[in-house]
Amino acid sequence: MPITCLLVDDHTLFREGIRRLLESHPGFQILGEASNAERAVALASEFQPDVVLMDIGMPGLSSFEAARLILAETPHTHILFLTMYEDEELLQQGLEAGAGAYLLKDVPAPELIHAVQEVAAGRRYVSPTPLANAQDRADANSVSGSPRSSALTRREREVVKLIAEGNSVRQIAGQLGLSIKTIEAHKFNLMRKLNIHNKAQLVTYAIQKRIVQVTA
Repeated sequence: MPITCLLVDDHTLFREGIRRLLESHPGFQILGEASNAERAVALASEFQPDVVLMDIGMPGLSSFEAARLILAETPHTHILFLTMYEDEELLQQGLEAGAGAYLLKDVPAPELIHAVQEVAAGRRYVSPTPLANAQDRADANSVSGSPRSSALTRREREVVKLIAEGNSVRQIAGQLGLSIKTIEAHKFNLMRKLNIHNKAQLVTYAIQKRIVQVTA
């Protein structure tokens, strides 16, 4: 049986390239494509693929949150994150979201194929080596239960992302289904945690940590 896949990336040319690569291999079948995380959640529920290959940093719903939603809906599906960023923090967030693989977009084609096969078989795959070493540290921290003091909670990351994308507190409250007072509290707490004093610094932080993606 072929490994069924769902491709998720906001760049059409990249999706087409991955599709051609996988379809040239007899062991893969592409069930669908999505250009954002919200659509990915819906298609994953509909098609229930073996593997979702998903970009990190797309506009809208966080890819990490989408991974959690997909895994909750279809536990047999596996997530493979593709990214341009060799970033230990993103790796840890991906693993915490339940991803089976974290792969840089510039890996050779045979490595991508191998990674998808590994993930479909229920094994983890991380590249390159520095990030693989970071995975070991992330796993150790998970076992010890000692999170990094500078780490934001999932809700705080959602708030940072929405603020950096230009949403007002009222708009964020509406999108997340929370009160304005709650969003104000999240904003105050995360700015104090990060030692940030204004929105411009918050946007800079979000860009540096790849919480939001800067488009040309």
